[in-house]
Amino acid sequence: MTSRYKPDEINNMDRQAFLAAFGAVFEASPWAAEAAWQSRPFRNTAHVAEALFEAVRSAGPERQLALLQAHPELGARKPLAAFSAREQAGAGLQREQDDQSALLTDLNRRYREKFGFPFILAVKGINPDKIITRFRERLENDPEHEFNECLEQVFRIAAYRLEDLLGSE
Repeated sequence: MTSRYKPDEINNMDRQAFLAAFGAVFEASPWAAEAAWQSRPFRNTAHVAEALFEAVRSAGPERQLALLQAHPELGARKPLAAFSAREQAGAGLQREQDDQSALLTDLNRRYREKFGFPFILAVKGINPDKIITRFRERLENDPEHEFNECLEQVFRIAAYRLEDLLGSE
């Protein structure tokens, strides 16, 4: 599904090709890739990742909130973007389990009501029981702490996605 891009290939991409390759690294937020595009030429793949992360870090709280709000709820039974679908399926969240599904729906509702954005967790390597535990723990946090925690989780998710696209150096 993904390709491992090399720095020379990335530097030779036009804007549209770059956006097509990296626009989905941050959920429904191609503006981050658009901003990172301005950092060319990239010295290496780590520089590509850093440019993408810096685009989000420097975006300001309104745009960061919009990024958080763009994330799907965990275990939601609706169409997901390709990266999200693969990540949630890998964590066992797309299997039909009525009790678990009802619990996740309730936790998602409570979380969104309290914080104004969905619960975000990098689910790679985490099973559904651990996800539910983290949900319950984080519902106890204050809004500022949870906003920052969600941004950190967004960066972890992006790092996994970039590993698929770029490999590791």
